[in-house]
Amino acid sequence: MAGASSVLEDDSLLSRIDRQLFKLESFFALVGGWTIFSLMILAVISVGGRNFFNNPLPGYVDWIEQAMPLIAFVGIAYCQRLGGHIRMDMLIGRLSGRPLWVMEFFSVLIMLVLIALLTWGSWAHFERSFDFDAPMWSRDSSFDIRLPLWPAKLLAPVAFAVLCLRLALQLWGYGRAIVTGTSTPVAVPLIEDAATVAAHEAESVSGAENGER
Repeated sequence: MAGASSVLEDDSLLSRIDRQLFKLESFFALVGGWTIFSLMILAVISVGGRNFFNNPLPGYVDWIEQAMPLIAFVGIAYCQRLGGHIRMDMLIGRLSGRPLWVMEFFSVLIMLVLIALLTWGSWAHFERSFDFDAPMWSRDSSFDIRLPLWPAKLLAPVAFAVLCLRLALQLWGYGRAIVTGTSTPVAVPLIEDAATVAAHEAESVSGAENGER
């Protein structure tokens, strides 16, 4: 299951790269959020046009198809950095120190291999759609208003490539923790227990109340 986590930082090269990559991941997550908001506005326009003017928004389904990769893929690296993906902690939650970092290292390694294959496959899918000599550089298009599909297909390998960078950084972080034996590695999500989560939430609420005063 997913749990709350924190990512420690220091002045090391690993941590500096982690922070820079997190800026890119945060930007992608913001783009995904704005995309969801934009689709909500389009839905209101389409439904309102259908009900009041008998004229729904042309190509509404086509725009949804174009936006789906933005919603589904661009935020996955951001979520991975924060340790927000669904995971089973029944075994790993009982470990600590090097045994924990070894398990995390191999689980991230498996993910990296899988995502690298998905990046390669999705890039090949994009190449089948993109063509400089075709109209709008696209060999295929949407059914209604004929939007080119290659921009949407390009988003998948781009998002997966960013996730590959994140997983590679986490491999570095876990490998470093295995070698040094530290209990507080940087650039990797450290799962917090319920008491720590409650303490952070109390601090957040207390800070908000003090700010209002």
